[in-house]
Amino acid sequence: MTNTNDPTARPTAPGVDWDTEAASFDDEPDHGLRDPEIRAAWAARLRTWLPERPADVLDLGCGTGSLSLLAAEQGHRVTGVDASPAMVERARTKLAGRAAVVLRGDAVTPPVGEQRYDALLVRHVLWALPAPDRVLRHWRDLVRPGGRLVLVEGVWGTLNPVGIAAERLTALLAPLSTDVRVERLSDDPLLWGRAVDDERYAVVATV
Repeated sequence: MTNTNDPTARPTAPGVDWDTEAASFDDEPDHGLRDPEIRAAWAARLRTWLPERPADVLDLGCGTGSLSLLAAEQGHRVTGVDASPAMVERARTKLAGRAAVVLRGDAVTPPVGEQRYDALLVRHVLWALPAPDRVLRHWRDLVRPGGRLVLVEGVWGTLNPVGIAAERLTALLAPLSTDVRVERLSDDPLLWGRAVDDERYAVVATV
């Protein structure tokens, strides 16, 4: 998603043709999780973020389904949502035979009807959405009481940084959550396939 050696580096911005990006999306180490050590690092984090027992997990902006697959491998029932048909196709292939379904739809208002989930997982999506306070309120309503929001976010680039800082995100979550925990991810190069020097973190909020 980013080249940390480039001071202007930033994650892929809104307006990108995600159908075109889908073909090479998994080439990024933290997208495809093809390296066993990177895959294991993300799997270990998910085990601490998601419920211990099998749960209903909604993965919004799931891309090619790499995190959805890890969650399914850990016994969870996963619903992935992505707006790109090409991403959805790749995610469905990746998740074939698992307790998972992948839907085409918008991450802000996913096409899940009245279904509610034990955990909502979103990686590198909220920063690019307008009115994140309203988005978070809607996402909170998709989670069962006592469930959790798992948000992986950051601030990328140095000359023209983009993203959402952990301090701002926790402030937005404060009125929606009974408990908010921030976990710094920048210090773990195994998650990204390289050392990084920008702000990357996960927030786990109980609702």
